[in-house]
Order: sequence, then structure tokens, then C-alpha cells
Amino acid sequence: MLIESISVNLDAVEALLFFWNTIKDRKKVTELFIFDVMAMQGLKDAYDDEFNEESVRGALSAITNRESYSSKNRKEGRFYSNNLWMLEDLNYTDRMVQPVKKLNLNYLVDKINATQNSGRFKDLEVIFSPLHYEEFIIKNNKLIINFFSVQPSNTDEGVYIGEKEWLSFIEEKLIELINK
Repeated sequence: MLIESISVNLDAVEALLFFWNTIKDRKKVTELFIFDVMAMQGLKDAYDDEFNEESVRGALSAITNRESYSSKNRKEGRFYSNNLWMLEDLNYTDRMVQPVKKLNLNYLVDKINATQNSGRFKDLEVIFSPLHYEEFIIKNNKLIINFFSVQPSNTDEGVYIGEKEWLSFIEEKLIELINK
């Protein structure tokens, strides 16, 4: 089976962009909004024994209520501090968001089809989601990229994930996904 499409899912990033802007404007979001964020695919697929729905709820509730937050582990602490980091400079956050919003990966379909061995998936999904430590997670036909790892260049139009140019990173990880 050949890959027919590669979609980009920004639901969690869009929701948290609303969250960060709302908090920056000194307003609150409802618990219902936080529950909706907790249920988003990009976060759900990242849940494990250390980082789960309660981790997201606790961190985002503490931020919206301007309360101190006591994390149970490093992943929760990193998720919380990454969200605070976004609030510090919304211009930088916007520089992270803009290239992601314009991302179209359909040009990779033929390249990836040429490298695959298994043919398990017809559609691939690249999900950008605010996470904790991992730069990415592969789960079934999904490549979940930690939005906090997206780094716009200060000197040019380049965008990086970790030390790697982001389009090369995404291509490499999608090839890894289909050949897993």
C-alpha cells in the first residue's frame, strides 16, 4: 500500500495558542477548555505512566489560576515550565507558530513511498503538540512533534527541530515511521 497523503494536525498548538494569549491578557480559561485540551490527539498519544491527563490539567489550571505548581516528576515540570516560557514572549511564540501553520508535506509523498518496505499505512499524520522532553513520538501512523522543539532561526528564515533543519527532520522521522 502506498502513502496517499500526509496531513498536518495543529489542534493542540492552536488551542494552547489561544490559552497563552488569554492568560497573557490576564483572563482565565474554563476547566472545560482544559478538559478539551487534555483530550486532544497530540497530547493523548503522548500519555504514559509519568505524563497523563492529570499532568496537563494540573499544569494548565495552575497557570490559569496563577497558583504555584508542584510537579510529580520531570515530565510534568517540563510541560509546566515550557508553557510558562511561551507566555514570556508571545512574539517568539508567534515566530514558532507561523512556519508550522504554513506547512504542507504533500511534496514528501513520493519520496517516502520510494523508501518504504512495509506499506502499512495509506495516510500519515504529523501532529505538532506541546509536550515535555521528547522531540518526537512515533505512534502508529502518527509522527508527534514536540512544538516546544520548533526553533526559528534568529539570523535567517530557517526553522530547526533540535539541531536539524525541520523539513529534513520531518522527512527522516516519517521514513523511520513507515519502516518501523
